[in-house]
Amino acid sequence: MGVIVRTTSGQVEGTVAEGVHAFLGVPYAAPPFGVHRFAAPAPPVPWEGVRQAVAHGPAAPQPASTDIGLFAPDVFAVGDDCLNLDVHTPDPGSAGLPVLVWIHGGAFAIGANSAAWHQGHRFARDGVVCVAINYRLGFEGFLALEGAPLNRGVLDWLAALEWVRDNVAAFGGDPSRVTIAGQSAGGAAVATLMSMPRAADLFHRAIVMSGSATLVATREEAEAYAKEVAARLGIRPTRDDFAALTPQALVDAQPPPLTGQAGGLNESVPLKPVVDGDLLHGPPLGALRADVPLLVGCTSQEADLFVRRAGFDEAAAQAVTRHLFGRETQWIAEARPAHTYEFRWESPVESPVGGGRVGAVHNLDLPFVFDVLDAPGVARTAGTPPQALADAMHGTWVRFVSGHPLPAEKLIFE
Repeated sequence: MGVIVRTTSGQVEGTVAEGVHAFLGVPYAAPPFGVHRFAAPAPPVPWEGVRQAVAHGPAAPQPASTDIGLFAPDVFAVGDDCLNLDVHTPDPGSAGLPVLVWIHGGAFAIGANSAAWHQGHRFARDGVVCVAINYRLGFEGFLALEGAPLNRGVLDWLAALEWVRDNVAAFGGDPSRVTIAGQSAGGAAVATLMSMPRAADLFHRAIVMSGSATLVATREEAEAYAKEVAARLGIRPTRDDFAALTPQALVDAQPPPLTGQAGGLNESVPLKPVVDGDLLHGPPLGALRADVPLLVGCTSQEADLFVRRAGFDEAAAQAVTRHLFGRETQWIAEARPAHTYEFRWESPVESPVGGGRVGAVHNLDLPFVFDVLDAPGVARTAGTPPQALADAMHGTWVRFVSGHPLPAEKLIFE
C-alpha cells in the first residue's frame, strides 16, 4: 500500500517500489470534452475519498501508431480524462526537494507521459521530484477555431504548472525550485513558456532538448490552415462544427505528425503554438527570459532517420540536422546565457530505414538522460549502450535541476 497525499482536488494513493513513490494519472484539469471541448482547461472535478493513482492516465487522442518515433514500443491508451500527470518522488513526507516538470515531444500531435523512454523514477531515486504531464494534441489542442481560445495546448501546460505550484509541496517538492524540461516539441514548449509573461512565476530553470524557439504560427497562418482543414471536411472552421465530430474523426483527418521535412521546422509541423497577442507576442526566440538558468542541446545526427526514410543520402541528412536542430540550438544559446551540450554517441544497430547504422539520432538521448537503458525498445535500438554515458548525462541533468553549477564549456556526451 502506498502513501496517501492530499491535493487541492482530493486525496491520492500511489505505489512505492525500490524506495520511489509513484502517483500516476492524477488530473490537473477537467476532461477537455463535452462542455469543455475546445475550451480553456477547467479545474479538475474534486473527488471524495481516496483516488487510486496506480496506473498511467489516458493520453490525448492521437493516431494509434506512427513511425516518427525511434522504434519505441509505446502504444498509448487514449481517453477523455487526458489532462493528467504522473509524479515520482523519493519521499512525499520530505520538503524542499527540487522539481523537474517534463513535457513530452511528438510534433504537438502524438506522445504521452507514459512513454517508456522518459519515466521519472530514476530522477526520484536521485532526490528529484519528477512530474510528467499530458496535454491536448493535434486539432484538439492547436487548431485555430472561431469561438474557441487559441493555444489550448499551451493553456494546458500553464494549468499543469499551476497545479505543480499549488500541490508539489505535498509530494516533497519545493514550488520555488521548479525546472521545466522537454524534448523535440516538448523542447519547443519549454522555449515558448520561457517567453510568456504569464508563466514567469511558475518555473525557475529550463532545459531544451532538440527543441526550437521559432516553432510558432502567426494568427493569419493558423486561421488559414484551419480554413483549409474545414474545407476538406466540408464544415466551417468553428468550435461548434468541429465539436460535432468525434475526437477519433478529427484524429483520422489530421496530417502525419511530420510533413515536408525538406523545409524548415515550421513547414514540417503544421500544428503548433500561435502568436496571439495575449499569451505569445512573437516568436519565443526574441523574448527568452535571461534570468532563468538554461541547459540546451541536441544530438549530432538528429535528422538522419527522417531524411534517409525520404530517400536522401547521409550528406543530406547531416545538412538537415545542421539546418534544423543545430541552428535552432545555436540561436537559443546565442539569444541568452546558456549551458550547451551535444549527444554524439552513435548506436551501432543497423537502421530499419534508409540503410546504415542508427547513429546519434533524434530521441536516442532520452533513455540516457532518464537513466532507463533497461526500458523496452532500448536494446533493439541501441544494442548494448554504455551505462557510464547514462550515468554522466543523467547526473548532469540532476545537478542542473538541483541548482549545482555546470562547466562553462560545451558538454560533449559520446
